[in-house]
Amino acid sequence: MSLYVNGEQACALGAQRFSERVVYSPATASWLAQSSTNAYGQAVKQQRTLTQPVSQLAAQDRALSSALVDSSSLLASIPYLYKLAQDAQGAGVVVHVSAGNESEAFADYSNVMAVRQSGVALLTSSSVQEAYDLALIAQVASVRTNKPFLHFFDSNRVAQEYTSIATVADDQLATLLPAEEVEQFKIVEQADESQPAPTAYLKYQQQQQQQASGPAGAQVTETVQQVMDQFAKLTGRQYNTATYTGHADAEKVIVAMGAGATVVNHVLKHNADKKVGLLKISLYRPLDDLVALVPASVKQLVVLEPSQDRTATWNPLFLDVAAGFLQKDQVDLVSGLYGVTAADVSPAAIQGIFANASLERRFQVNDVQSAPIAANLIADHVSQLVIVGGSDKVHAFAQSFATHQVYRVNASVSHIRVSSKAASLVPSLVDAADVVVILAHDEPAAVVDAVQRVAKGGKVVVTSESALPNGAKRVIADKQAIVVEYQAKASFLEQEQVIVVPTSEWAALSVADVPAVAAAPAAVQEARIETPYLGMLDQVFGERLDIVNAVNSASIWSPDAEHPERATPEYGYGKVLHKVQQRGRFISQVEALIKKGLPADDQKLLSQWLLLAKSPSATTKQINEAADAVLAKPALVSALPGPGHLLHVKSNWLVGSDAWAYDLGQSGVHHVVAGGENVNMLVIDTQAYSSEEEREQRKKDIGLYAMNFGNVYVASVALYSSYTGVLHALMEADAYNGPSIVLAYLPVVGEKWDSVASLKETKVSVDNGAWPLYRWNPALEAKGKEPFSLDSQRIKKELEDFLKRENHFTQIVAQHPDIDRLLVSSLEADVEKRRSELKSKARDDYEKLLSGLGDANGPPLLVLFGSDNGNAEAVGKKIAARATSRGLQVKFMAMDDYEDIQELGNESNVVILVSTAGQGELPSNGREFWKALNALNPGDIALSELNYGIFGLGDSHYWPREEDAMFYNRPGKLLDAKLNVLGANRLVELGLGDDQDADGFETGLAVWEPEMWKALGVKDVGAGDDEPKLTDDQMKIDSNYLRGTIAQDLLDESTGAISEINGKLLKFHGSYGQDDRDIREERKKQGLEKAFSFMIRVRMPGGVSTPEQWLVMDELADQYANGAIKLTTRQAFQLHGILKKNLRSTIRGINHSLLSTLAACGDVNRNIMVTPITEIPEVHAQVQEFANDMMLHLAPQTNAYHEIWLADELVAGNAVQDYEPIYGPTYLPRKFKIVVAVPPNNDVDIYAHDLGFIAIVEGKQVVGYNVTVGGGMGMTHGNKKTYPRPASILGYVPASAAVKVSEAVMTTQRDYGCRTNRKHARFKYTIDDHGLDFIKEQVEERAGLKFEEARAFEFKDNADRYGWTKGVDDKWHFCMFIENGKVKDFPDFPVRTGLRELAKWHKGEFRLSPNQHLVIANVPEADLEKTKLHLAKYKMDNLNFTGLRLNAMACVALPTCGLAMAESERYLPTLVGHLEQAVEEAGLRDDAITIRMTGCPNGCARPYVAELAFVGKAPGAYNVYLGGGHKGERLNKLFKESLKEEEILATIKPIIKQYAVERNPEEPFGDWVIRAGFVKKTITGMDFHDL
Repeated sequence: MSLYVNGEQACALGAQRFSERVVYSPATASWLAQSSTNAYGQAVKQQRTLTQPVSQLAAQDRALSSALVDSSSLLASIPYLYKLAQDAQGAGVVVHVSAGNESEAFADYSNVMAVRQSGVALLTSSSVQEAYDLALIAQVASVRTNKPFLHFFDSNRVAQEYTSIATVADDQLATLLPAEEVEQFKIVEQADESQPAPTAYLKYQQQQQQQASGPAGAQVTETVQQVMDQFAKLTGRQYNTATYTGHADAEKVIVAMGAGATVVNHVLKHNADKKVGLLKISLYRPLDDLVALVPASVKQLVVLEPSQDRTATWNPLFLDVAAGFLQKDQVDLVSGLYGVTAADVSPAAIQGIFANASLERRFQVNDVQSAPIAANLIADHVSQLVIVGGSDKVHAFAQSFATHQVYRVNASVSHIRVSSKAASLVPSLVDAADVVVILAHDEPAAVVDAVQRVAKGGKVVVTSESALPNGAKRVIADKQAIVVEYQAKASFLEQEQVIVVPTSEWAALSVADVPAVAAAPAAVQEARIETPYLGMLDQVFGERLDIVNAVNSASIWSPDAEHPERATPEYGYGKVLHKVQQRGRFISQVEALIKKGLPADDQKLLSQWLLLAKSPSATTKQINEAADAVLAKPALVSALPGPGHLLHVKSNWLVGSDAWAYDLGQSGVHHVVAGGENVNMLVIDTQAYSSEEEREQRKKDIGLYAMNFGNVYVASVALYSSYTGVLHALMEADAYNGPSIVLAYLPVVGEKWDSVASLKETKVSVDNGAWPLYRWNPALEAKGKEPFSLDSQRIKKELEDFLKRENHFTQIVAQHPDIDRLLVSSLEADVEKRRSELKSKARDDYEKLLSGLGDANGPPLLVLFGSDNGNAEAVGKKIAARATSRGLQVKFMAMDDYEDIQELGNESNVVILVSTAGQGELPSNGREFWKALNALNPGDIALSELNYGIFGLGDSHYWPREEDAMFYNRPGKLLDAKLNVLGANRLVELGLGDDQDADGFETGLAVWEPEMWKALGVKDVGAGDDEPKLTDDQMKIDSNYLRGTIAQDLLDESTGAISEINGKLLKFHGSYGQDDRDIREERKKQGLEKAFSFMIRVRMPGGVSTPEQWLVMDELADQYANGAIKLTTRQAFQLHGILKKNLRSTIRGINHSLLSTLAACGDVNRNIMVTPITEIPEVHAQVQEFANDMMLHLAPQTNAYHEIWLADELVAGNAVQDYEPIYGPTYLPRKFKIVVAVPPNNDVDIYAHDLGFIAIVEGKQVVGYNVTVGGGMGMTHGNKKTYPRPASILGYVPASAAVKVSEAVMTTQRDYGCRTNRKHARFKYTIDDHGLDFIKEQVEERAGLKFEEARAFEFKDNADRYGWTKGVDDKWHFCMFIENGKVKDFPDFPVRTGLRELAKWHKGEFRLSPNQHLVIANVPEADLEKTKLHLAKYKMDNLNFTGLRLNAMACVALPTCGLAMAESERYLPTLVGHLEQAVEEAGLRDDAITIRMTGCPNGCARPYVAELAFVGKAPGAYNVYLGGGHKGERLNKLFKESLKEEEILATIKPIIKQYAVERNPEEPFGDWVIRAGFVKKTITGMDFHDL
């Protein structure tokens, strides 16, 4: 099999074939494929680490292990390599190294040579094919020699060469290293415990004796050669530990390794008639006897190596070769250096070495005078190209040829050799290119260098001749090259569109004329990691902040290259000491100045400052205020004995990374904490600790180390867990008079900084206790208070539970002393096993009890389900119930609850119902089961007696692309195939349910299920046996007007959730049950229930809140919620993260502020939206009053809300009989949404709602409304029976009749809306089913009026009116930007604090906007300047954003929304940031393009009326919609399905640029994409799916 890879990928591919685990670092992550199995079919464990990969290799079980290492980390790995070489744990271990440096050098073996004496065997590759082959050979040799190997190759010439290699099939590899041999290898003889363990000295003696006796090295060499010979028999590719090639009587022989040896070999082929040769070394340690390999005639050995030992005169390979030839006086040895600083080793330079008879003893290859090669080194059929840019086209072009070679010199330049014939290609850069292609001009120096490599008379292909730098033009003229215009449809070698250029003019230009390009800022990625915490430091301390290390550096992760020491804590500590001493001298000098005498006022001011500066009880604020008073007097400042800034108290901080934790003594941390000076350290830890394995590998605990000193303030915080916790820690650390350490968690997941991934990882690590949150403040101890504060809620709860039991347990131990020893010795080993056994036994006993009660005597049946959305679980419940009713002995559970996969061998019949998640993935509660099942091989488990049936649930259109067809029902197919391979018997053929069928998955189930019952021998099972399904209407009737058993559920402390029925009823009360999906999997692994919590939504017509109400919501957010207030897309407050025990207190608090949550959700009229800022200011009060009246009129009248949430006791005996005059006991079929819009602004998106009122204004009076009906956003992916619909206009009614009309419309939906299918129950479907005329007649009859013709109106857009606008009575409004409505403090935007402080004195009101922003309304003229200053102080007046960001909106989605399929609120800002680059480049920065994102197709952020919309379909994948109306008047249409981020950017960026060029004046983006033909126009909802 042939694969197109580079050297690193080839090496990793080979490494994984014989490995059970592969350890890698972020620097080597690109080597790996996403997942892999080894040659034995086992999944290879890919272990990412931020520590040294080599440090993770030792394994007690002798697992075959590999590490992928960048050579820059080798020096730090020396202790681990020595340990691997000396211990038995190093056997079966291979370290693969890309040997180079940070430059673009050919190669650099310096670091590899630094570890050559560590005792590991060293094997080197010289090509991409060798990198694959020798990776295999190294692993086999390591097993057979019981010795660790280090396999290395050139970092650029091999690592970055792309070509096709021949791989070896797994069945062949299994003969090279049979599984039986591996098993035998793992059996290690147990040491004789009666003998004392050897000391370090004895080990050293043994090692010396083995080296003196000699056979160990020879044995390794012999074994490696045997493996190479065996490999040659399998593949035909012969390798040797060392190989001589050349003339039999050679007089000059070059000794080389790696890609350099390959270059020499190519040149050697063209010197067959000369007495020269090459000795190529593949096994460098142990080194073979080289003397026997070279001809006796040799007179000169030229040792070439890309390594430089600055501590020695000669380089390592030269010394090794010289040692072997000590007895050969006639042989002259010289040392040549290549690579290291040079980018290439040219064949001409090698030819020069062969030709030069007087080489210096030490020389550099590039300094040798080149010599022409007699024959053409590059065959005529080989084409050479250099391409600048077009990286996406390069690889496809190369692979179209039989032989190909691509070198990526850097991110933009590629050197390519291709041929239609088989050929051996030299591993050097192209120096005489047939074609040079310039597709990018942003790096002029690279363009000139590329053009300089064109052959005389060659071809230069350009996209723009005018964009060529003058230097390139001069080279083209000198080389008489042909200039050709690039044609995208033609191959790089077939470009023929010649451009006539002024050659004579170009010949007069200067080659050195290359425009300078500004260097890209360094360490942008790392700096982004720092930014959140540095932003908080700046926010808290402002001008007082002084970060004393990492001076002039982009990041602490990439310090100043010229002064790397400046990033260290020692450097910063020294600076702090200097500043402390400087200020101490200044204070003494000020004291002397005062004693000399000053003018009275000056004397008083300076004395007050001095008194405070010397007082240990003075606060920083007091000292700095006194300093400001001194600085306010210029004459006094001039008299000071030093600079005025010394008057202020600075907040000194050292900022460091988790690298400081590897060696606390050497890192300088010890000096800081032991010194006792007032220094603050912020240490940012980026390691992920969510998994147990990562926790075991964690570094030394700086916090524990520092607390042992007793006088150090220590805090452990996590920005994405508790923002206020970080603030408190920073302020406490600053206030503490002594050393302080703040350990800040900000995990980096993957190779790129991703704030969402970091957030998720933080939540998991904090929740499972891997990253504890705490504060240790010694200052409190001096005050008699507890110095330690534990802020981790879960740890705190578990500790409280433990302490409750502690006293009782202590008494038991006192009575039975042996119990303590017994428990401690067995606890860790047995507790998990015991828990599992008890859980299994309890489940079995329960099933037996049910079977006994049901008189079950039929065959046993295990029913398992894997389900995310509940469908598969519901099918499973139905099958389990039907089986139980027919006497079968049934066990029913989620797949992952079946804990021991081996127990399947004891089952008789199993039925699995499994749905499809994401891109063909198992549901979240089925993944562990599948992982365990998939790890089994035939023979590992006996399933010959097991009968199985599988039914999969999926959607054949969910991934519509042809290449994605494999995702359809993939989990079911995988399970079916695996059980069949393991020897189980099919009860029935695999059943597949398809959502595209007429009845969805039920169509396939109706065919499959009868066959399944028939196979089980059970007859006459049908739907008639099922219990009647509880419909939502029946649930409402049974609930006694929304009471249900909510009150009783709230008292149940055994779970954080409530029952399914009460969960549905709770929505009517304004709350949803949720769980934190970020930590769902982790909690499941720990045997914990989901992290249940509740969302509460507030009903507030028009989004109006008083300052007092705002303060209540702010307090509740801290007291009971997650510390944030969400401004929703429906002008309402939302609080998230409320625990069940706090629900009643939170809702009570909301009601005490005269707000309510009743009917904020549920099958009722929900919150009514109103345009918050009207063009005619007097109109707002009128439409707001109308909304208030309508809300009260349409509100539910049940007393249940008051009884459950507000009253101290429930009304006894149902004494009060409720009555719902409008809704009745079944309420509405589905939710109902009403909005009021005031033209010209359609910010409420009136066409997206069930009922809308468009205000018609005459003068300054609202005289009536145009009424719209039938708008709605929700739909289901792949189900064309569901669709969004734009509202239709019924006509005009006077303002006095509007409330009556609202009731008439709503009751029409109440009576005619579908109550049998909730997916078809919204008012939009009612209208399409019955017709608009019928609905209009019903409304007119019920309202007792006739609609007039709609009055004229005009909408201009659906955006918010940002900035200041004037209202009535000289009052002002300011609409501020709050991205996605998230009111929480951010490091660079403390919006929640700012609004809290504003609410304490603001005399107007707050209005939530329909687009999730906020209006500071009715600011009196007298407070205008004060308000402006306050907004500026907290950066809340910033509107300097692109039009794209100002018009973007997202729903909440993950992690709390149970329906979300992808990120939304947390991801949209990132995506907008990516798109903003294209927007700004196209000159559209200020142009408003409406962009919306939702995590699922339900449409909470109203995506289907956006000009550009993204609707989540799977994690990281979105459907893209285009063409919505800029005024919100038209639906958009599906453009592309299931795009990932890179596909989104590649798709949308060109469209934006094309729009900028082709649009008509004032033409909105949504209109243009239709005119340009990207999508068709959507007229009604029913044509939404017509693409």
